[in-house]
Amino acid sequence: MENTIQARVLTHRGTMKMLEAAIAAAEKIGQPQCVVIVDASGETLAEIKMSGAKFLSRKSAKSKAITAASIGAPSSNIPEAVRPGIAAATEGCVTGLTGGLPIICDSALLGGIGVGSGSPAQDLAVAAAALEAIGAETEFG
Repeated sequence: MENTIQARVLTHRGTMKMLEAAIAAAEKIGQPQCVVIVDASGETLAEIKMSGAKFLSRKSAKSKAITAASIGAPSSNIPEAVRPGIAAATEGCVTGLTGGLPIICDSALLGGIGVGSGSPAQDLAVAAAALEAIGAETEFG
């Protein structure tokens, strides 16, 4: 039908699996994190600020998740040259910071996950663990 489309969505159970896996990964590396999971339209499905995580990292984690969901790629793929302008134009909703990954299952973009409070490598490791928990893609090229 030309007036409708069929869409796949991340369920609440899938969201919880991701959140639990992210927490476990953060605990394993000893780095409390802020984790935000959004759907394909950028609406928050779940978020947590782990005990000991930096409270402002929740804002950057949300921007990372929204960016990844919007572009269908890691948040770090935003070109350096446009980062300040695009951040200003979107009131900080789009960022080029590392730690946001798209949630892609069977070629369907379901949303994004953003992680913040650790180093870029730690943020990515926690986000990847969450994706693995639901069988989502973890390689982006």
